[in-house]
Amino acid sequence: MPQEVLPKWQRRSVGLFRCDIVSKRMCDFKKCHATSLFSSVPSCTMISVAYGSDTRMAWEGIEGHDAIAADFARIVDSGRLGGAYLFVGFGGVGKGTFAQKLAKSLLCSAVESGLVSCGRCASCIQCDAQTHPDYEVVQKPVDRTTIPLETFIGDAEHRMKEGLLRRIWRKPALGGRRIAVILDADAMSDEAANCLLKTLEEPPDHAVIILVGSSLERLLPTIRSRCQIIRFGSLDVETIAKVLLSSEEAPDELSAAAGARMAGGSLERARQLLDPAFAEFREHVHGLLSERPLRGVTISRDVTALVEAAGKESQPRRARLRMVFEFVIEFYREALRMSVTEIPIADATLRAGLERWSGEAEETSLLLGITLDALESIDRNANLTVLIDAWTALLERPKLSQHA
Repeated sequence: MPQEVLPKWQRRSVGLFRCDIVSKRMCDFKKCHATSLFSSVPSCTMISVAYGSDTRMAWEGIEGHDAIAADFARIVDSGRLGGAYLFVGFGGVGKGTFAQKLAKSLLCSAVESGLVSCGRCASCIQCDAQTHPDYEVVQKPVDRTTIPLETFIGDAEHRMKEGLLRRIWRKPALGGRRIAVILDADAMSDEAANCLLKTLEEPPDHAVIILVGSSLERLLPTIRSRCQIIRFGSLDVETIAKVLLSSEEAPDELSAAAGARMAGGSLERARQLLDPAFAEFREHVHGLLSERPLRGVTISRDVTALVEAAGKESQPRRARLRMVFEFVIEFYREALRMSVTEIPIADATLRAGLERWSGEAEETSLLLGITLDALESIDRNANLTVLIDAWTALLERPKLSQHA
């Protein structure tokens, strides 16, 4: 079935199949959905459909994405570097770090083979200190749910006289390029995105703009079509465990391996799960989800308590609820995958809950879609208590979501 005729929630759920699963054995249903995952992006904008994890090297200290780095090295060597790129993939796989390291390498005055920055020149030192006059990183403010318009064109008093889009047109101060990295690009306000569009259509010759986000759907189609899209695959268990050990974030190999298995390919998630309280709550949530009938009141109560324990500030509360929804998405995603493939689930905790799960694929897809909608609502400034109650009510009666 073409992706454009699928319901919105079902199109989104397609993207939750991990890129490194696509190449493995799949039934016709899975093949259809895996194909549609990539059909939404015009092929002319694609450098690579999906890069898996690669642990042979570690370009600029970033594990798992050396294939992408090698492609960029070839592009730069051939003089074909584009003006606008969109890095997309699951949260916590290293997209933002890669973008910033790439910017540093592109500005380095003594760049080494393989597009590796020297780390010693004035440009490298200034990039590390975030003081380079030709390099800028913008992202969603901690107290906002979107990247506001003024980030790009200045506030009302200085409209079109300040902002990123004003600065990107200036002649590079040190010669060569001006580079802008836009983190949380899928959280741009509509006004900001439309404002950026004009620059993406006709970028200055000296500019490279790198957008970084987790969701293609949340970006305007016109933004997507004007960028060369790079898909970052999930990290494998060995890579995540290696990073956790080398950074001394995990106390021992056993803890590193356990966190890596539960992380779903995300280093950020693995770091969260090293906190025993979060790992325990994840197991608790998966246990509640496997029960039939679903106890929505209990889920609502426990999730609300966890969110409120984050304090009174909005941002940590929203971050904690986002993490809970990701636990739930993980459960339903793996349940859906289990219904259409025979690929075993390595995570013992998750496997235990799924073995008790008896939902059909259609119901699982509905529940996944409900939770994806709830996850998106977090960044729309929704009242969290109301959101949790509404979400659990729909989990209990998922068919109501089809009429919402």
